[in-house]
Amino acid sequence: MNAHQENPHPTAQLPTPVTVIGLGPMGRAMVRTLLAAGHEVTVWNRTASRADGVVSDGAKRATTPRVAIEASPLTLLSLTDYPAMYDILTDATAALSGRTLVNLSSDTPDRSREAATWAAGHGAAFLTGGVMNPAPMVGTDAAYVYYSGDEDVLTRHRAALAVIGAPKYLGTDPGLAQLMYQAHLTVFLTALSGLMHATALLGTAGITAEQALPELFLTADTIGAMMTAGEDRPGAALDAGEHPGDLSTVTMMGATADHILETSATLGLDLALPSTILGHYRRAVEDGHGGDNWTRIIDGMREPRVG
Repeated sequence: MNAHQENPHPTAQLPTPVTVIGLGPMGRAMVRTLLAAGHEVTVWNRTASRADGVVSDGAKRATTPRVAIEASPLTLLSLTDYPAMYDILTDATAALSGRTLVNLSSDTPDRSREAATWAAGHGAAFLTGGVMNPAPMVGTDAAYVYYSGDEDVLTRHRAALAVIGAPKYLGTDPGLAQLMYQAHLTVFLTALSGLMHATALLGTAGITAEQALPELFLTADTIGAMMTAGEDRPGAALDAGEHPGDLSTVTMMGATADHILETSATLGLDLALPSTILGHYRRAVEDGHGGDNWTRIIDGMREPRVG
């Protein structure tokens, strides 16, 4: 067995050598965090100059993806998407046997499942990962990463992966981590669009972004607290199909959404976001749920109308 292939009984005192392929901001942050924790790190990137900084910090530069894979039992992929993995590893598949690939790139759950099958076909173990923090937070106490796939693989490499962020295991389905990642990004990207629409709205009255954003963050930062106030088990009512309208009803929230749309139209702003939001509430009202809690809008999302 090659010294850097999987060892079923790794020496706990020796940090696992790790290869990182893909050196964007996230990849570089992971490399530096691993180096600081004492790991031997080998790197490769299509644009070779991107490796210069981390090589200066102590990483080893591989000349080819195959050399990079062969350098470590564990390879982390931080790429644009999953097709990039195939492009890069096409000539390195012979080196995959007995090693582990952890793909931390963004793509669809189905592509994660396909990649797990592809890796297994080349004798490699595979984990899907979703990094839930920006590059500056890698390795901090606030960092965490969702994983799915073979739990034994995560157990074997937990010490190295925990350096990046706290591992959260979701299950054996390789698509689960990607699905959770997409769910989080749905919240995140929608919130970002909301913040920019709100900033544009206030800008029509001469309020600068520097003035607006600190005020808007007050709402963004407290959404979770508002949704869990008085709730012992957040989400339990949703799972039970219960939407008691004793606090905020579909009709009330829909009226607010209508006012936002009207104001945005009057001020000449793009209406895509407020129109979509209002559409959720109108659908619930049309379906006879105006008196229910606003959470009833999930029904229309689960069963979209055709045509």
